[in-house]
Amino acid sequence: MSAAASDICADFLVEVGEILDQLGVQMVALERAPADRECLNAVFRGFHTIKGGAGFLDFATMVSVCHAVEDRLNAARDGSAPLDAAAFDGIQQGIDLLVDMLQSICNGLDPSPAPVALLAALRAGAATAAPAPVAVAAAPLAVAVPDVAGDSIDDLDFEALLDSLHGAGGAPGAAAAPAPASPARAEPEPGPIPASAPAVLRAVPTAARAPVAQDAGDVTVRVDVRRLDAMVNLVGELVLARNRLKTIRPRLRDDDLDRAVAALDVATSRLQGAVMTARMQPVGRVFARFPKLARDVARQLDKQVQLEVTGAETELDRNLVEALADPLVHLVRNAIDHGIEMPEARRRAGKPELGTVRIGAQQEGDHVAIEVRDDGAGIDPDRIRRKAVEKGLIDDDSAARLSSEECLQLLFLPGFSTRDEVSDLSGRGVGMDVVQSRIRELSGTVQIHSDVGAGSRFAIRVPLTLAILPTLLVEVDGDVYALPLVRVVEVLSHEPGRALWIDGQRVLDLRQQPLPLLGLRDWLGMAPAPLPESTCVVLQAGEQRYCLAVDRVRGREEVVIKALPPTLRGLPGYAGASLIGDGRMALILDVDALLGSGVRATGARSSHPAPDR
Repeated sequence: MSAAASDICADFLVEVGEILDQLGVQMVALERAPADRECLNAVFRGFHTIKGGAGFLDFATMVSVCHAVEDRLNAARDGSAPLDAAAFDGIQQGIDLLVDMLQSICNGLDPSPAPVALLAALRAGAATAAPAPVAVAAAPLAVAVPDVAGDSIDDLDFEALLDSLHGAGGAPGAAAAPAPASPARAEPEPGPIPASAPAVLRAVPTAARAPVAQDAGDVTVRVDVRRLDAMVNLVGELVLARNRLKTIRPRLRDDDLDRAVAALDVATSRLQGAVMTARMQPVGRVFARFPKLARDVARQLDKQVQLEVTGAETELDRNLVEALADPLVHLVRNAIDHGIEMPEARRRAGKPELGTVRIGAQQEGDHVAIEVRDDGAGIDPDRIRRKAVEKGLIDDDSAARLSSEECLQLLFLPGFSTRDEVSDLSGRGVGMDVVQSRIRELSGTVQIHSDVGAGSRFAIRVPLTLAILPTLLVEVDGDVYALPLVRVVEVLSHEPGRALWIDGQRVLDLRQQPLPLLGLRDWLGMAPAPLPESTCVVLQAGEQRYCLAVDRVRGREEVVIKALPPTLRGLPGYAGASLIGDGRMALILDVDALLGSGVRATGARSSHPAPDR
């Protein structure tokens, strides 16, 4: 394949992926309102565009699916065969097939052909109650075409009529090859009009396709993401250089230098913001797949569910948008499978048979909050407690001491499941632990809130970007460590001698609330601090707070996250590294791993020595 053809194919794959995401949403909306002609036209246009590009690039398997679906949609558009449940199921299966074919092409494989039974069912539905073919040459005005002086003919009607008149398979329902069209066009242009076509029809293209003035503000350019990533890395280096200059500036005491560094600081901040904005994408790219997902899962479980989406325009770093897809898919499936009750159970509980799952996003400062909420049965803490004991994930005594909120955290234990039998959707004990691990990898948090009988809410909070992280810098024995600022609750001083011991755990009484106390020196295997007092940073890890004792707090600084050196990769408690303003390297600590490995210690030094840097 030539370079030009390769570029066209790459653009086609990106465009088709976006179209398929939209088709999932549009088909769910169309199923709710089958009479919505605008939605029906939008769905037809999506398949028509994919068919044109696939024909141009000779992806025959994709063409066959699109052509069969087009025939069925066209029969609904002309009123000869309205869409029924079987048609909606068949078209949804067509979308799934196209997604699989697209993935195969991206992986360099030949797509598997579509099932013959599915294509035959779609064509049979299109042929049902189909009108007799129109003899255009004998009665040219027998074709129902609106007068262009009044309402102009619909573009899709025009294209479908051309298909029936020449070249693309004859009458609707025929299985002939479609005319190829360029994928570069958002909507394939119609082919040449035969001389035998009616005069009114030959006048349509000019009237129906009047040129639209393009707004200069709407012009976009498709840029390779690797170039954006390279720009982000360069800006990160510039931020490090700026921080270094700001650190040494007070020692030089030069007014001209102060002004130059201040100007550089402003320009760097603006450039950083502009580059980060260029890499932002709306979370709607992920949300777009959920209406179809909810419909398919609900149909599989014989439940009635509606999905409500809000905040789809909220923007995140593109890397985060892609990484959030799998955790959110699991939460939506989980809400329908475990949360929403069967229709008869909802009736007995005095609820409407139609359950509701809501997914929403909103920006909160330099973070984005995403919620998945349902109005289902909720989560019974006592049942969670019993299941955890049955599976050997926790002992009886520990389970008895857990509060209701702590019982909900057991859902994140590996191997935990409330299902007694394994199904296609659940019961394998793999799910919420993976969700939590993935969110933690993104420097985010996930929390569970539930009311028995009223529903559950899963709250996710992630930073806008992972490239630059606001941190609190702390010192231990002269070494600098960075704590993600979003996890910091407050900073306070304490006397080590006032620490309490409860159930073998060292705690600090903070305003009559005992919090686990972890000494970073102890965790690193260092000698006790020579000073009589120590500084504590109160950190939030999930639903729990704890105190981390350090020697000194240096202050806040934005750092550029770098991968750990090979010798440190895989060590628990470290999330990354960065260069700080004085030129030294600071290790970024994983506060969740610190809590998991440190608060259970009984005062003995842990086996996490300070790394040799």
